[in-house]
Amino acid sequence: MQMKFSLVLATVGRVDEVARLLESLDAQDYRNFELIVVDQNGDDRLVPLLDLYRRKFPLRHVRSAALGASRARNAGLVLADGDVIAFPDDDCWYPDGLLEQVITVLASHPELDGITGRFTDGDGNVEGRWLENSALLNRYNVWRGAIEFSIFLRRRVVDTVGGFDESLGVGAGTVWGAAEGTDYLLRSLRHGFKLKFLVDMTLHHPVKTADFDASACHRQKKYETGIGRVMRINKYPFWYFPTTCLRTCGGIVLALARGDFLKARFKYLSVLARVRGWRG
Repeated sequence: MQMKFSLVLATVGRVDEVARLLESLDAQDYRNFELIVVDQNGDDRLVPLLDLYRRKFPLRHVRSAALGASRARNAGLVLADGDVIAFPDDDCWYPDGLLEQVITVLASHPELDGITGRFTDGDGNVEGRWLENSALLNRYNVWRGAIEFSIFLRRRVVDTVGGFDESLGVGAGTVWGAAEGTDYLLRSLRHGFKLKFLVDMTLHHPVKTADFDASACHRQKKYETGIGRVMRINKYPFWYFPTTCLRTCGGIVLALARGDFLKARFKYLSVLARVRGWRG
């Protein structure tokens, strides 16, 4: 029997990006999947688009009045009945053959409880410091081995771990604006589940920190407070947190040495925000 995907999509404020994702799903060779769209818009902007694609593959459209990506994913998880659960962003898209690749890996490696990948913007541009090789994830390398929309988990993981922490992530209403996916993986690891990062599994998503302008700094502060918070609530040893901050401080020094003052400011604000998140 073929394994079934449940793809839980939290969305608000986007239409063209959602259309791109839906088009990429319809282009997949592997067809045993359902898409659960958790719509947090206050209007019907997505209805015509979703009506078009529900003729092409199983699609459920539900509303979530409470904002926040984590809340939306939790609302979708209640409805998900697939063997493999994933959480595409509303501005990501899947390359051709991705679902087939995931199923092939999981079918041939029953010892794995989940896999993760990295992303590019479709033109090969990357964001972040990804692991250089495929590796089993642990509490230290997980930060370089996953992002929410690149996570694919077997059903048993979700049944055991439960929902996302709704105080974390975009739209949560707190200062902790990211790292809810990393928190979920850390909780999974504590339960003893085996998760692996695959360096050759690449999804697509816009790269948003090509420039270090005010918008990028504002977004980064939300991300970093989330990272600091997740490190704290997952009880990392005290030495680990300052080590991560010192690494970023080294980046500040390098940027200043090169005369890249915008990048130096970006990294400085990153450190301050991470400390704020750690302090709670």
